[in-house]
Amino acid sequence: QDDELKYTLKRLVEGLGATREAARPGFSLALAQVLQAFEEIPICSVLEQIKEKHNLEKVKKKLVRNAAFGNFFGVMALFQSGRLVKDQQALLGSIQLLQQLANHQAHLRDLPRKTLIDIVSEIPESVFEEVLFGILQSDLASAFTSPENLHLLLVGIRKFPTVLKPKKLKKLFGSPTVVNEENIPRLVELLQSAAKSEKKDKKLPSVAFDLLQVSLKENAFELFWEEGVENGLLKEKSGPSSYMCYRLLGSALPLLSLDQLQMVLKGKVMQHYGEHVVTTQLPDRFKFAPEMEGYIEEFLSSCDDSERQLTVMIGFSTLTNQGNPVFSSSSRVVRHLQPVVLQQYVGWLKDMFLRPDFDCCLDFCSNRQKQNQENANVAQHKVARLRKWIIHRLANIIESTVKKEESLVMDISRFCFFHAFFEAKKKTSQINEANVLPAEPLDEQAHSVAENYFFGLLQTLNTMTVLGDTAKAAALREKHIHGVTADGKLWIFLLVEYANKLLSSEHVKAVKPFTKEQRDAWERTLQSVKKLQKENKSDSAKVVAFQQLLLLMAIHLFKNQSETMDVLSDLLNCTERAFSKESKKKKTDNTEPGWVEVMVEILLSLLAQPSLLIRRISKSVFVRICPNLTKRGLQLILDVLDPYQEQNEESAVVVMEESDKKIKSAQDTDEEGNEDSSDEGDSESDSGDEEKNEEVDDDFRSQLMNVLQAGNALV
Repeated sequence: QDDELKYTLKRLVEGLGATREAARPGFSLALAQVLQAFEEIPICSVLEQIKEKHNLEKVKKKLVRNAAFGNFFGVMALFQSGRLVKDQQALLGSIQLLQQLANHQAHLRDLPRKTLIDIVSEIPESVFEEVLFGILQSDLASAFTSPENLHLLLVGIRKFPTVLKPKKLKKLFGSPTVVNEENIPRLVELLQSAAKSEKKDKKLPSVAFDLLQVSLKENAFELFWEEGVENGLLKEKSGPSSYMCYRLLGSALPLLSLDQLQMVLKGKVMQHYGEHVVTTQLPDRFKFAPEMEGYIEEFLSSCDDSERQLTVMIGFSTLTNQGNPVFSSSSRVVRHLQPVVLQQYVGWLKDMFLRPDFDCCLDFCSNRQKQNQENANVAQHKVARLRKWIIHRLANIIESTVKKEESLVMDISRFCFFHAFFEAKKKTSQINEANVLPAEPLDEQAHSVAENYFFGLLQTLNTMTVLGDTAKAAALREKHIHGVTADGKLWIFLLVEYANKLLSSEHVKAVKPFTKEQRDAWERTLQSVKKLQKENKSDSAKVVAFQQLLLLMAIHLFKNQSETMDVLSDLLNCTERAFSKESKKKKTDNTEPGWVEVMVEILLSLLAQPSLLIRRISKSVFVRICPNLTKRGLQLILDVLDPYQEQNEESAVVVMEESDKKIKSAQDTDEEGNEDSSDEGDSESDSGDEEKNEEVDDDFRSQLMNVLQAGNALV
């Protein structure tokens, strides 16, 4: 067995310097595993065997590269075995060998120095002081000659503060601190060198991060940031240096105090980062925004300090390009905010919407924008861009997975609704949204933008799971009920109630005032909804269907008054017939269509609308009225689904498989708020035939419900 072990060691040591580059790490790993498994093998003897086999002085010139790698991978194997730091003699020999290998930069580049730093970071302080400090003293003294030597010093200062005290540092290189005015120029040069040598890695070089940490330890962060980063690295205007600055900014967030965060977030690096995001053209150039968002997310998820969380959120939200924040309005980092911070952030967003304060913003313009801007409209343009971003940010907070209270959701919904469809005539404490008047009145475009995002928000509310930690809320979630509060009320119903309060107030006015006919329809809708809420629970599916559709059409009165009036009028008449006592009796006169047929025609017309919300609610209503479907109602569906029907081609609905692109387009239409299509799908297609109002048999109705619930034909 001893012979086999010796042979194994011999073959593995030889393989460390193999000509095939891919084989060397394999031999190194295998050797590490053997040394780990057989602790009786002396580490020193293996080190001597490596040095003898791959002797750099005796090897032929053409094999120097292989020998250099043989030595390097040999030390790596000893280190990875976990036994090197336990054997002081082998540790000393390995460090000396790595120092010798550092002279072969043509072959090994900076690998020996990096490995030396890794080993130093793993050893105990006593071993560093007693064994290694003596042989590393020259490297530490020449810390300002290369990024690797500087990194070694920084690791030593962080790991062994009692050994590398200020007095000892002064003896080594003449100053008791690393970060000072005298050393800044040289530190900048070393950071630039590190940035260029590691630019392909697309990460912050370790030496830069360690220097950041040491500057904080020496209470010299402000000097390092202002002179070293902003007036040093950033001024070079090269890609690697700029990216190093951005990564230093992101990496520094968890380490800084509140005052330091405020300084950094209003500094030159932030502005430079904003300009980079706005001007960089993909796909040829690397855009840093996703990486920065990762830094922000990491900070927010690990930070327990609410003030620092809020400072970072506001800091990135006030980095603006002509009023439009560079920070994405749909960023998911808000999910890590503490509830109190989320509440404060929403309050700040609302306040900035009403009273835009560009003095607190770090605003900039690109060169092209400076050339194209018209001085007269710049201020209004900036306000419009900021308000658009804020409304989308608020709507997106409701959509995000952040833990939020029902009161916050309602607060945001009311705010968006008010500024989409109303404006305050004078301040009033009776309505929160009218308690503060906008410093700059909203124009037609601002109302339109708010309107567009409100309907996207309404779609989110309709599909949102029940919020809250109560038993009732948990029970509703188990039943997969969406679009309601914890007490079972529809979100859309609460918004209609709020809208009614606004219509009744003398302190506010609608952007598009209702005519008498439209106001009557509104009042009639509210009365119908209240009656439906009192209906027998045995017919709950039908009640919910009518209630949801009535409320949706009521909200749409504020957007598309003339088109909505026709549908709403038919829907109100249909509701009255569906829930009147006569409708429950068997009819003898079949010339007039029943309420189910009228409802089917309404729903078919709504399914042709571009609004995703209207189509989804129409689909859910279809499912709920299936138990009441008649043969004539079914025929109406089949008629519009028949692509070969020549009669009434203009009103026919052609069903086809939509591509992902078209579906996304429909979603965008609803979110971005393009005007709803005015195509009507409810034109009469009566051929004059009289059919008996026969009930569809139960088996067929059950099959039809399954098909409709699948939803493939209705989307």
